[in-house]
Amino acid sequence: MSLLTALNTGTTGMAASSQNLSVIGDNIANANTIGFKEGRAAFEDALVQEVIGTPGGGQLGDGVNLQAIQRIITQGALTQTGISTDLALQGSGQFVVKGNLNGVQSQFYTRDGQFTVDKSGYLVNLVGLRLQGYPADSKGVVQGGLGDLLVGTASANANPTKAITMKGNLAADAPISNTPAFDPLDPTGTSNTQSSVTVYDSLGQAHTVDVYYRKTAAGTWDYHAMTDGAGLTGGTPGVATEIASGTLTFDANGKLTTQVDNPPSFNPIGATNPQPLTFNFGDPTSTGGTGVAGFTQFGGTNGVSSTTFTGQDGNGYGSLSSVTINNKGEVEGSFTNGSTRVLGQVAVADFKAADKLQRVSGNLAIETTDSGQPTIGEPASGGRGSIASGALEQSNVDLAGEFVNMISAQRAFQANSKTITTADSLLGELMQLKR
Repeated sequence: MSLLTALNTGTTGMAASSQNLSVIGDNIANANTIGFKEGRAAFEDALVQEVIGTPGGGQLGDGVNLQAIQRIITQGALTQTGISTDLALQGSGQFVVKGNLNGVQSQFYTRDGQFTVDKSGYLVNLVGLRLQGYPADSKGVVQGGLGDLLVGTASANANPTKAITMKGNLAADAPISNTPAFDPLDPTGTSNTQSSVTVYDSLGQAHTVDVYYRKTAAGTWDYHAMTDGAGLTGGTPGVATEIASGTLTFDANGKLTTQVDNPPSFNPIGATNPQPLTFNFGDPTSTGGTGVAGFTQFGGTNGVSSTTFTGQDGNGYGSLSSVTINNKGEVEGSFTNGSTRVLGQVAVADFKAADKLQRVSGNLAIETTDSGQPTIGEPASGGRGSIASGALEQSNVDLAGEFVNMISAQRAFQANSKTITTADSLLGELMQLKR
């Protein structure tokens, strides 16, 4: 019986070595698979037999079995790709994707972050499963409720300009205007200098506003905001129309002391009428300001005034031009009107025993009883890893180590085959005893 046992023992050893070679081969084959986690064959000794009738007794082993194939979930190296929708997890966790795979509608988990935007505007992986996350409202505030991340259909609504901010210096040595009054039909000839800014109405239409500054006395300037009448209710195309005016005064130190504004009269065609406009030329000292945060009046410029900054708080309609994703998984959209807004946030799932997830095709896995249920939430929180955008996580397979393991498995297979040939030779000798 012991020779037959030896044959069986050698057979189990060869089978175990073959299975080990399969695991090693799978690792090597997936050395370039994004997010792949290598496997390791774990063996156990087979059922042993009690040796009876011999001095001291003892146990006789019956070979080896494959106990389990363990997934090694160490971090893989990150490779920069420059593609904003390529994502890599740094730390614990899995991306969550949902959809139909081989006829099965389910939720899957993956470390493969090769995502793109499909024709419907959803973030999907390369087999079309939709990335899961949390949507954001029209103001960019992330809302609760896990679902498909829709980003490609986003747009930026038009916002009317309410406030205009301008900074610069009105030359103290500029001459006082010798004209009796500002003439809207000859704004350049009846002013000292000008600056321009673009404002938007409630429909998102852009209007170029030219602001003319006229020095009426020492330390006193009038401003007149003009725009083409083509965009105004009742206006005449090609004829500039005044929509705002006021007076700026400066003290002997060049500081803005007061700003007095006349009621604006901006009435864009088809939009909100009238549209409120506030011009901010600085922080007057009469209201507790410094007087130098906006326009000042200093000399030494040979009478040349200058505008150093113009800004306003409105924007026109904008379509999505690009998306970026930060380390917290927030998907931020950039629009053609220059505005940006958070469109949603990528979700990350964490498992107590991620190495127990069951592999399926397409670099995907599903939860099992042994893996436990996922804890899904924001990246970089609750023990979940952060996200690197424009990068992919490479396989954690060490090719050099796998080749060493392959040699070891090959030698084990050859050694176990010797057990079988030796036992066979001895059985042959027994068969010859009867002759």
